[in-house]
Amino acid sequence: MIQCLGDRIKLSDEKNMPGFGLGCYKAMDAEVERAVRSALEWGYTMVDTATRYENEASVGKAVRESGIDRQNIFVVTKMWPTFYDKPQKAIEYSLKQLNIDYIDMLLLHWPGTDETARYRAWEMIQKYIDKELIQNAGVSNFKIHHLEAMYQAFGKMPAVNQIELHPWYPQQEMAAFCNENGIAVEGWGPIFRGHIKEVPLMEELAEKYGKSPVQVTLRWHIQKGFVVIPKSSNPQRIQQNADVFDFVLTEEDMEKIDHLSCGKHFGNDADVYTGEDFQIVLS
Repeated sequence: MIQCLGDRIKLSDEKNMPGFGLGCYKAMDAEVERAVRSALEWGYTMVDTATRYENEASVGKAVRESGIDRQNIFVVTKMWPTFYDKPQKAIEYSLKQLNIDYIDMLLLHWPGTDETARYRAWEMIQKYIDKELIQNAGVSNFKIHHLEAMYQAFGKMPAVNQIELHPWYPQQEMAAFCNENGIAVEGWGPIFRGHIKEVPLMEELAEKYGKSPVQVTLRWHIQKGFVVIPKSSNPQRIQQNADVFDFVLTEEDMEKIDHLSCGKHFGNDADVYTGEDFQIVLS
């Protein structure tokens, strides 16, 4: 469990990554630049983007202009499944858009339904790791059988699996599998995907701890040992989201939050989702 905003977790390959970062989903242009600058000023060390978000260039610009040593900022991006049949182009596109010399971690954004293309993309990522243009490789939205198949094909598990994760949808089986196999669990949509006002318990606990419902929810993630990337474009909220290291939820309150589990989630089914609803020309 991380103890402060700058703490890192160890990955299976003896590398490491920050345990807390800024999610950049749905933030564009000047908005995302401002958000990244604010996060870095407040001590965040990880920024999470993706080709699908269409904001890699703006994220890279904010990182370059931050005045912070590049090695102290961990930049994550993701390759979209419709690009798995042209992975070199996809990687070069992200490198060009970000323009930050190297990518700290590249994830396969969804497994997609073409296993051959998925593995071709993974192999290409490994080649770019050998070139030191990518430092770490992971996946996102993979189910257990996808991870098992990756191990059968390559003899090694991905370093990270970024999945939808919040108290309504804690994915206990997946989290346990990842923990048993040395895969870091990273949660997207950690604050009930924007539905936190529908959860009275979080308001109740917020009053108890003198924190906000969002801060209590993020603290639950941290105490579970999850990497968490709350998304915000509001500088004040970015600061507030990081103010979660001066209190500890009791075991009893952790269990209360655990009991919110009901299977409600918002993401696609990784077994059938192809990603065909997003297309751009890689250039």
